[in-house]
Amino acid sequence: MNFQESLGPFLSRNWIGSVDNYSDSDIVMIGLPFDGTCSYRPGSRFAPERLRIASWGLEDYSPVYDKHLDDVKFYDAGELEFPLGNTQKSMDLIEKNARKVFADNKKYLGIGGEHLVTYPAVKACFEKYKDLAVIHFDAHTDLREDYLGEKLSHASVMRRIGETIGFENIKQIGIRSGLKEEFDLMKEFNTLVQMSSDLDSIKNKKIFLTIDVDVLDPAYMPGTGTPEPDGLTYRELALWIQYLKDFDIVGADIVELAPDYDKSEVSTAVVTKIVRDVLMIL
Repeated sequence: MNFQESLGPFLSRNWIGSVDNYSDSDIVMIGLPFDGTCSYRPGSRFAPERLRIASWGLEDYSPVYDKHLDDVKFYDAGELEFPLGNTQKSMDLIEKNARKVFADNKKYLGIGGEHLVTYPAVKACFEKYKDLAVIHFDAHTDLREDYLGEKLSHASVMRRIGETIGFENIKQIGIRSGLKEEFDLMKEFNTLVQMSSDLDSIKNKKIFLTIDVDVLDPAYMPGTGTPEPDGLTYRELALWIQYLKDFDIVGADIVELAPDYDKSEVSTAVVTKIVRDVLMIL
């Protein structure tokens, strides 16, 4: 045995339960440490790494789904390296990587980062699946035409997605904050969902699921950039996710954890479990 072989064992910095090789996976997890258009409290770029570390505090078995993470066959590809300060190049890099995942007939799971990271992933998904719908959990509408003149913003991500796939193919849950014109747009296209059965109208479509964790009430999720009172409990969100287990979800992301605003690290622990729940239904 040589010296290198005699070292260790070392702790893994990958997500608990990840397979060792891309080729062996059905799902590819990509970390997206980008918060370049954050409009209030930055820091979501630190979430992917912190979530990886926190994942080792999870049990890999879910009694809700009666599955282990080892049964899921997902590959943790690590974090993309973004060109600091260049939003468009960062978005292009996400789109390029998501396109590769979809081209290889694998499912995509993005771990943000701010919510704008969803837009290039949906664009890549829509290239592959023209019958695509997006299910959007959030406190905020994210339907602004622009934010301070900037069209590429986490405050306008769903507007850009609607322009890409059609607003009639968006369903939104938990929304409680936005401009009047954004709520008018939601009414025009009937995007706001109140009951899980309201999602059945898109059950025949391919689904991209995006969860902004500020959909949760700040009592459960203080560690986010734009906390908004009167949100969902974790149990309510978990039941929504469980309802989606029979939908044809081809891509997903979980975004907007800003871990440093919750020194207790409870917010990070909550999001880690949300990620596990999503992996169970992909």
